[in-house]
Amino acid sequence: MKGFLTFSELLQTYFTDYLMRERSFSPNTIANYRDTFRLLITFAQKSLNRSPTKLAIHDLDATFIVRFLDHLEKERGIKPQSRNVRLAAIHSFFNYVALQEPAAGAVAQRVLAIKSKRCAKKPVEFLTTPEIDALLAAPDQKSWSGRRDRTLLLVAVQTGLRVSELIGLRCQDVTLDAGAHVRCTGKGRKTRCIPLRKETVVALRHWMDEQKGKPEDALFPNAQGKPFSRDGIEYMLSKHVATARAKCPTMKSKRVSPHVLRHSTAMQLLEHGVDRSVIALWLGHESMETTQMYLHGNLELKAKALAKTQPFKGQLRRYRPTDQLLAFLQSL
Repeated sequence: MKGFLTFSELLQTYFTDYLMRERSFSPNTIANYRDTFRLLITFAQKSLNRSPTKLAIHDLDATFIVRFLDHLEKERGIKPQSRNVRLAAIHSFFNYVALQEPAAGAVAQRVLAIKSKRCAKKPVEFLTTPEIDALLAAPDQKSWSGRRDRTLLLVAVQTGLRVSELIGLRCQDVTLDAGAHVRCTGKGRKTRCIPLRKETVVALRHWMDEQKGKPEDALFPNAQGKPFSRDGIEYMLSKHVATARAKCPTMKSKRVSPHVLRHSTAMQLLEHGVDRSVIALWLGHESMETTQMYLHGNLELKAKALAKTQPFKGQLRRYRPTDQLLAFLQSL
């Protein structure tokens, strides 16, 4: 008679058979899930004093998972949004466990019942046109790296590509003739084309002539000639943001990340009257609902909408309670 599958067996088959082979998840998603279980196993090792190979599914019950998520928030200082991302990975695993090991079904159901944590939704951060101009002027055009950085930043703010999409660009993904565009593969392995403005085409043509890369070479290589890493992009951006802040004081209060450049692209399109459905296609959003957040964050659009309204003509009068009880409640 076949024995129960252990936690280590289930975790290995979850990654190799389910995520990689059956679902063909992207490397980024697999890396994210992998990091979640690294943290979970390390926490279990310390709190249960048990080696990873000796962990059982029943050790990772709902109470333990909640303790782990609280540990991430309190000890590691992650935000509720990141906590929910970790919980989503755990939910995915226990959905798999419930199907593969019926004996652990009760444990899996209780873990799957753990709710995501509610969190405050802040308006999206983005750069205004003067701030974008200051950022693009920051790289030193006399150096090879400065010319590369300016071209990369120009492509980023014009196309709204994700960091992973920028890193993945190859010379063969750029078309500079009639109908100039870049082709990229984003989330869900969806390929899309983004048109390029004239100034971006000119910058890319100069850069590609200078680089003389092969079709399969990285469009924006690092000093070693290899594709940029995510950390490399963030370091490069932070360096030029520091320079831009000296000339553009409004940037001092903003935390500028690669994703903020993506938000800036969406805001530029929105301010110029581009329809939400087109912006969703442009950015590679799964749903137009994701694009809704840019409407909430654009104060200029709200001001324009307010200017179209008519002022109220009614006379304003101060409300006065009619008796002592109402007066007491009003005073609270």
